[in-house]
Amino acid sequence: MTARVAGEDVSLDHWIGGERVPSAGRFRDVSPIDERVLGEVAAGGAAEATLAVDAALDAFETWGRTSPAERAAAMHRIADGVEARIPQLAAVETEDNGALLRSHLRGVMPRVVHNFRFFADWLLQLRHEDLDTRGHRNHVSWDPAGVAVLVTPWNAPLMLETWKVAPALAAGDTAVLKPAEWAPLTASLLADITADAGLPPGVLNVVQGTGEEAGAALVSDPRVARIGFTGSVPTARAIARQAAANLVPLSLELGGKSPFLVFADADIDLAVSLAAEQYDNAGQVCLAGTRLLVDAAVHDRFVELLVERIAGLRQGDPRDPSTDIGPQVTRAHLERVDGFVQRAVADGASVLAGGGPNTELGGLYYRPTLLVGAAEGSEILTEEVFGPVLTVQSFGSEEEAVAMANATRFGLAATVVTSGDARAERVAGALVAGTVWVNCFFVRDLRAPFGGSRQSGVGREGGNWSFDFYCDVKNSVFAPSARGRA
Repeated sequence: MTARVAGEDVSLDHWIGGERVPSAGRFRDVSPIDERVLGEVAAGGAAEATLAVDAALDAFETWGRTSPAERAAAMHRIADGVEARIPQLAAVETEDNGALLRSHLRGVMPRVVHNFRFFADWLLQLRHEDLDTRGHRNHVSWDPAGVAVLVTPWNAPLMLETWKVAPALAAGDTAVLKPAEWAPLTASLLADITADAGLPPGVLNVVQGTGEEAGAALVSDPRVARIGFTGSVPTARAIARQAAANLVPLSLELGGKSPFLVFADADIDLAVSLAAEQYDNAGQVCLAGTRLLVDAAVHDRFVELLVERIAGLRQGDPRDPSTDIGPQVTRAHLERVDGFVQRAVADGASVLAGGGPNTELGGLYYRPTLLVGAAEGSEILTEEVFGPVLTVQSFGSEEEAVAMANATRFGLAATVVTSGDARAERVAGALVAGTVWVNCFFVRDLRAPFGGSRQSGVGREGGNWSFDFYCDVKNSVFAPSARGRA
């Protein structure tokens, strides 16, 4: 079964063992732009999960023995296929998850290409210096682990899927991808691209469906060697329980409640611009610095300028290149975001901007919102909203700022705006976060480690860290007498 989306024919069935596989059950995929039904997607469960792991295991017998050069070449062919279809992929994903088309064209889809090219190239230079122990040579190698199950979110589907698929395939693993049911379409197109690139059947499989059905069946399969997940803390706990039963290594990139610190010596215009960027993707970004912590000396001026900037943001159809903020992903999610805001107001917070759905647009559009005066420890300051909602608090000293920033069970990211180099180093070192941005935001290098601290995740990926996870790292120790023998 296929659907015509943004001018493209997209299969709504699973991709298992190099073939399209239907399911008796189906679920509706709805566009956030206008709540149109895009298609009835196959809803997988235990049967499809088993079939996909079977296919991945069969393919691993060959793929796991291919040379790094062969794997890298295949990944570059996939990257070529993605690059040739960037406009189509961008258009389909915008229809599917409501993110800005201009962002997909300029940044998101080119990053998908880079994911494949980077890990293909990194694979070819992956090595560790041999170590000498009393004349014995220690040689470190990275062996393919087996089948990797990859469960990914809806807010940047293809980019976050390939952030996991690319290193898994480069490592020599085979993969079963379970995309988010709220935005599954570009995962289906990726399967087509990999087939066109000559990826052997079963190396990449795509099982559609809900987390409760398809996802649970996949992560509980005892034959799985690795599980990679990006999503919420409650879902991660459920996956971890399943993985623990089979002692399967996990990589978890979870939510955040990240701080955004503005010191008195900051470039205020820069601080305001960076703060406005936290509304990117209608606030549906796990890394967003949603807790604005501002030095009391510049608090009022910062807030005044930010309110002006928010008023200038254009909300509307994400396909329009002039749009700054699109819709929330589903009706349920919009209602969840609004519930956080209304409870915060009831608890004493004041609304400086936004504060509710955009009634002029209707549908799933929520106004970019700025709140002040929330009580310390309140829900709006401690729970991830995952919508276009920022809060402002003031601090009086560097020590207080750091304490406020770290007063959370999360630790995914943090942003610091200051003109003092010494302060930047001090504060970055004191913050509990997987990533700290100083006078910038969302700068990513795939050579660097990425992940979260505390309840924002387990493990790190990127560069060697990805191969350390997706491979079995081996140390072979050679005695002096073993050298030079046939």
